[in-house]
This record gives sequence, C-alpha cells and structure tokens, in this order.
Amino acid sequence: MRGWVVERYGKGRSLALVDLPEPVVGDEDLLVEVHAAGLNPLDSKIRDGEFQPLLPYKPPFVLGHDLAGRVVAVGRAVREFAVGDAVFARPRDGRIGTLAQRIAVPAADVALMPANLSMVEAAALPLTALTAWQALVDLGRVGPGTKVLIHAGSGGVGVLAIQLAKHLGATVATTAGSGADLVRSLGADTVIDYRTQDFAALLTDQDFVLASQDAETLTRSVSVVKPGGMIVSLSGPPDPAFARAQGLNLALRAILGLMSWRIRRRARAHGVAYRFLFMKADGAQLARIARLVEGGAIRPVIERSFGFDAVNDALDDLDRGRAKGKVVVEVMSPA
Repeated sequence: MRGWVVERYGKGRSLALVDLPEPVVGDEDLLVEVHAAGLNPLDSKIRDGEFQPLLPYKPPFVLGHDLAGRVVAVGRAVREFAVGDAVFARPRDGRIGTLAQRIAVPAADVALMPANLSMVEAAALPLTALTAWQALVDLGRVGPGTKVLIHAGSGGVGVLAIQLAKHLGATVATTAGSGADLVRSLGADTVIDYRTQDFAALLTDQDFVLASQDAETLTRSVSVVKPGGMIVSLSGPPDPAFARAQGLNLALRAILGLMSWRIRRRARAHGVAYRFLFMKADGAQLARIARLVEGGAIRPVIERSFGFDAVNDALDDLDRGRAKGKVVVEVMSPA
C-alpha cells in the first residue's frame, strides 16, 4: 500500500509518498480501508516538529488524524464491528497515520459513520468534533442558558463547537472575519468581526470561552469571563493537569507549569478556571456525535477536498490559515 510520510521534521517540509508494509492488525483492532482523511492544524504542527517533546514520533512515520472508510478485517477480540462497516475515527496518539490506503485502528477509537454523510463529509468530523465535545461537554458542562464565546468560529473546531453549543442550549458569541455569514448560518447569536471590533470591549459575563488563537487573545479573553467561569485553550500553553494526564516526566511537568504560569495566575486573579485541552480518541463519543449528525443538529463544513496525490497541496492550503471548516483528502476516488 502507499502512504504519505514525514521523512524529517521541518517547518513546511513536504511529505513523501512511499510504499509501506501492510498494517499489523491486533486482537482489538480494525483494519480500515481509508476512503477519505481530514487534515488539521495538528498535522502541520507535528510535521514541523512542534510536538516532539510531547508526541515523540520517530521519522519516517505516516501523518494524518482523521479517517472515514470501510472495515476490511476485524481483530479476534472485536465484536462491535464487521467487515464492510462504514466507519469514521480519530486514531489515538501513537497510532495515527490516516494519510495511507489502509490503517489498523483500535476498535475503541472507531464509530459507525453517520448514515446521512459521504465519506468525505464524515472524514471532516472526528478530531474537531471530539475536540468540541470534550471542551464543551466534558470540561465546560455547557447547557441551557450558558453564555459561550468561541474564538475563530469559522475554523475547523469553531464550526462544530458553535453547532454543538447551540444544541446544548447555550447563547453563542463568536469571532470571525470573512466567515461571518457562515457562522450565523450555524447558529451564532453574536458575531464579532475581529478585523474591526474588539471582543473584549463588547462582551462580558461569559460562562465559557473556547480559545484557539494567539497568546494575546487568550490573555484578553480572561476579562470577558465571569467569576466561576472557564477558559479552555486548544493552542496552549499546556497546564500541569495536562502534564499529569500525559504521564510526562517531572522535568517536562515543571517546564509546562512555568509556560502556563502567567495565564493561570491571571485567570485565578479573576476567579476563572484555565484548562488546556489536547483531545483524546473516543469511539463512544464519536457514536454520540454521529447520532447528532443524523438528527440534523450538527453538519460538517468543508472548505475544499484534494486528491490523494495532492496531499502537500492540501497541507499548503491548510497552512494558509484561511480555511472555513475542514480540508479533506480523498484517499480513494469515488466509484
């Protein structure tokens, strides 16, 4: 089979399309024929080497965190899936590699694909939908009457976080530029044009902020959260709770604690909780998300799809940072 690999770490470095051995299928794994793979900023950051201390992948390795495809083999201990099932997944850290024709994935990371989506549409969901779920539901406990600010509302996470927050009953404010019409169509109640408006001057008493941008925006977001509220950051800095959950050594824990000290101190001074989120693979959560998609509460948003031979072009498009929704690679052309 063939797949796209990181041969050496390097900012903006092109991936190489190479021949690969067939995946080894463990007893609790599924072998999935990948039809489509979503791309995420995490792919670029890993390629660039930004996560080497936290995710020590050793080149060469296959990149890619999102997939939609069909099960072609089932591990001996797996009972929930069968050959031929249409599935989608975000493989867990250490098992990534969706930019390949086939991949072995732990069955616990996989869910049946929403019946009303194409493979390309389903591949746009796993990582970003799980991120939105774990931020809003697991950490934020967002519910009816909650006031939520979602930064970068037209981005890959933002388009799903807006929809999920509205489904949960929240009042949603978001920042956007040229994607203002899109985020309104997804249910945003207040849209702030970051190019001409200052969110910190317009918003107060937010219960929850989902931040995914630069450190300045994160710092300024503290002032719009009411005491007892929470800020969840997707872009860092990582906090000690994350370091403990990852099982990092004491030296790395100390470094991450120092990196996040300033924002944690500022948040604490305002009576606000600060958490860094690095989402985890979870097939059971994906199954719940699939039901929301089938019920019409959530829909994927795709900026553009690329053929399997154009993965580097797709990454270049992603790196420009202007995509509305997701960039997807069609690994297998539709019949």
